[in-house]
Amino acid sequence: MRKSASAFAPLQIALFRDRWIASTVSSVGTWMQDTAGTWLMTVLTTSPLLIALMQTAASLPVLFLGLLAGATADIYERRRLLIFWQCWMLGSVAILAVLTFVGIVSPVTLLLLTFMLNIGSAMNNPAWQAIVPELVPREDIPSAVTLNAASNNIARAVGPALGGLMIAAFMSPDKGAGWVFALNSASFAGVIWILWRWKRTPLFKSALPSERIAGSVRSGLRYLRYAPSLQGPLIRAFTFTFFVSAVWSLLALVAKRDMRSHGAMGYGILNGCLGVGAIFGATSLARIRRHIDADKLLACTGIYYVATLLILAFVHIPAVAIATLIGAGFAWTTTMSTLNVSVQLSVPGWVYARALGTYLMTFQGGMALGSVVWGVIAQRSSTKVSLICSAIGLAASIPFTSRIHILKGELPDLTPYKWKRPLPALATTPDPDDGPVRISIDYSIPPENYAEFTHVIHSLEAVRLRGGAVRWGIYRDAADPEHLNETFIMESWLDYLRSRERMTAADQVIREQVYALHCGDATPKVTHQIWAREVGEHAGHL
Repeated sequence: MRKSASAFAPLQIALFRDRWIASTVSSVGTWMQDTAGTWLMTVLTTSPLLIALMQTAASLPVLFLGLLAGATADIYERRRLLIFWQCWMLGSVAILAVLTFVGIVSPVTLLLLTFMLNIGSAMNNPAWQAIVPELVPREDIPSAVTLNAASNNIARAVGPALGGLMIAAFMSPDKGAGWVFALNSASFAGVIWILWRWKRTPLFKSALPSERIAGSVRSGLRYLRYAPSLQGPLIRAFTFTFFVSAVWSLLALVAKRDMRSHGAMGYGILNGCLGVGAIFGATSLARIRRHIDADKLLACTGIYYVATLLILAFVHIPAVAIATLIGAGFAWTTTMSTLNVSVQLSVPGWVYARALGTYLMTFQGGMALGSVVWGVIAQRSSTKVSLICSAIGLAASIPFTSRIHILKGELPDLTPYKWKRPLPALATTPDPDDGPVRISIDYSIPPENYAEFTHVIHSLEAVRLRGGAVRWGIYRDAADPEHLNETFIMESWLDYLRSRERMTAADQVIREQVYALHCGDATPKVTHQIWAREVGEHAGHL
């Protein structure tokens, strides 16, 4: 595999570059809104819980909609979906801007419209990330993911400071916040224009009818259940964000405590420091990965965040907080980019958006749940106690999460296996909805191959189940020990055809290893059995 020429190689591709610039501008508006919205909430109420719930309102939609968003992005035309949800976000922010300008915004209204905005973000993000392989070669995906993280973090460095500056520039916080909301609404227009002009060519296009949404969600969950390489990043993402969410949800309270003379601008500065550090992380991550493996990198960033939480709890010197948060931004983008790359390189194209939706759901679920927990602790005790508790929890989790390896060993080839196997020769062609379907494969395995066969065939089990099988088994004939039978069940004939289409190059290698151990004059015998439904006596007259 060719290595990317540099971390900036994807920017040489015009389409990716235009998308990246438009996304960066939109993200600046988003981070301006995050700062303005959170600060406006501190003006509208003194409740630490309501302030922390701003982070929950931003994260909770992904918790409920992440997998659904991925399913729709794998079924429907992604370009049209992206345009729709960008328009949704534009409209949500525009309504909030109008209500803020006329002075009728309340804590409940602010939370509700922030929630509506992030419904659009939740439904948009899996499709937005899933189009990356359509824009750059596979070997440039890590660089493209890192550049996307850099885009968000450039915005994080600039946006909060601009948001705080705009609020400070007006006599009343609601007037300044209203202008921030209006600018953010306008920032979505550039992304919509780029998407409108894009002539999309999908990498994976099924020749079969699209799955329905419920079936797509089920197949995504089934894939996750039998894909350990995908489960690891999800576990680590949830654990990390649950504890680290204390930084994001309580930073406005830290700013009020330690930088009270700077007001909203002080909160913007602290938030922007995270973005500055993240930019350093994004630009240097490619070099770091060449010297440190992913497991060590994640362990180091976890330890750093333990220190960050303790410093924010005990040290009340603005300069120390600023320096610490710059490093925290570096650690944040390093962690999340590494986990994101791990997800994107561990799933095939047919389930790509669903995997990303699940990752975003897990990531934001940790943020949402953590924000509630640390907000409740802060309200019942203090911000300091809440930060200490999160630091202790994160430190305790590191020895356990370090056992879950990320990007370890050679990555499988998940490109579609381009083989043209003829369809089974059947007396009649089943209807697509006929089923359940039982596929039975007979093997002749001599005693000397038995141990190796049973090892390899159980690797094939995960392939069958990830592809759509609802049940799988391997059986040895008691009368003829050399005769083994593999059986798996599909819900319908259409699901069976989809499973053949979803075979990757890595899956085919396992299948060939199994078939190579078969001894006989022909290939293993495959039979296809359709569920025999009872037919009533007068069914022909119905």
